[in-house]
Amino acid sequence: MKPKVLIVDDDTSMCELLADGLTEHGYETTFRASPHEALTEIALHNFDVLLTDINMRDMNGLELCQKATELHPDLPVIVITAFGSLETAVQAIRVGAYDFITKPFDIDVVAIAIERAVKHSVLTREVQRLQKAVDESRRFDELLGASPAMKEVYDLLERVAESESTVLVSGESGTGKELVARALHRRSKRTGGSFVAINCAAMPEHLLESELFGHTKGAFTDARTARPGLFVQAKGGTIFLDEIGDMPLGLQPKLLRALQERTVRPVGGDVEIPIDVRVVAASNRDLETAIEERKFREDLYYRINVIHVELPPLRARGADVLLLAKHYLQHFAVQSQKDVQSLDPEAAEKLSSYAWPGNVRELANCMERAVALTRGEAVGVADLPDKIRNYRTSHVLVAATDPTELVPLEEVEKRYILRVLEAVGGNKTLAAQVLGLDRKTLYRKLDRYGSERSPS
Repeated sequence: MKPKVLIVDDDTSMCELLADGLTEHGYETTFRASPHEALTEIALHNFDVLLTDINMRDMNGLELCQKATELHPDLPVIVITAFGSLETAVQAIRVGAYDFITKPFDIDVVAIAIERAVKHSVLTREVQRLQKAVDESRRFDELLGASPAMKEVYDLLERVAESESTVLVSGESGTGKELVARALHRRSKRTGGSFVAINCAAMPEHLLESELFGHTKGAFTDARTARPGLFVQAKGGTIFLDEIGDMPLGLQPKLLRALQERTVRPVGGDVEIPIDVRVVAASNRDLETAIEERKFREDLYYRINVIHVELPPLRARGADVLLLAKHYLQHFAVQSQKDVQSLDPEAAEKLSSYAWPGNVRELANCMERAVALTRGEAVGVADLPDKIRNYRTSHVLVAATDPTELVPLEEVEKRYILRVLEAVGGNKTLAAQVLGLDRKTLYRKLDRYGSERSPS
């Protein structure tokens, strides 16, 4: 397609001269004698270049340039004037002009300037397209990260988003399990329905049952009116059962029945109500361990664990720490209206080496604090919390020059097992996988370590 040029000059004959000359050079031209009409054209149509005179009635070319770039920041503007002073050129560049041409001019010179402007515009759009592609590769909805671990999560979420299957999201506290649930809802066929979330650990059993399944009038002391539960309220949408591993054991069979039969019975009621909802559950607990400890029903576990999404802890996401840190720095800088633009190298190193037991939530709090405390344009080490500034990575002692510091092999194994368990946030199933042990062997060793610490 021919590049489109909008010519603006209150001298119609000059417009026609430029239009004829540029048409011969292969450009598609439109001209307007009024700057106000030109702005209307810019708002309604896409142009590759704006070519405008400076000295015009009603509005000069510098004002037009400024207003045009506000409408379309990527539109290159070439300004033409008979008064080719350096001051005028500087003014034009300051208001956003791409180039500057003085009268009298040769039409070939104008054509070359437009050609450069078109190439610049094409390059700018390509850079923006590539940047958008990079940004999209780093995120899935509100989830942000470019590490291999997160890319695996994005791939799985992309494949299951439109499924109706129940999803179990596991991961340590602060890794973003609710963000996953919301992303699945927004990417699903149910995006037009409600997204309803409830924390299963936040209330006692009888209140949680009423919240989930509803109640009839008079079902209990304060039940003055009937109330539908969240399963019914989320009709056509998604219900997010957060911290399902902490759901009271007595309520678990009722949830299992609701998921199997796709119906709920309100507290105090005797009629089953059909439900149409997708279930996403989440837990920061090791549910397989909870099953062995008889704190979670095995049949419910298999009902909710149709598709398993495991979120990696922040310490396992490498450079994502700094990517997220810069994201939150920008967010809180805008929120607090402070000119904070970057992390200094020492602060970045401290953030990268810290273990982040609170995961992304802890990092967000850290950056909010740092932006609030910093007095410069860059966040420094002094702006970070003490525990991050003073953090030292723990090591397992394997060798030493002093024989008195050497320990038996059994003690090395004990220290290593406990270190691995700490690194995976206490998840015994994951720790057993890392160590190459079956869970019963790991439990037996941990029980022995516990008894060693008990008083005799």
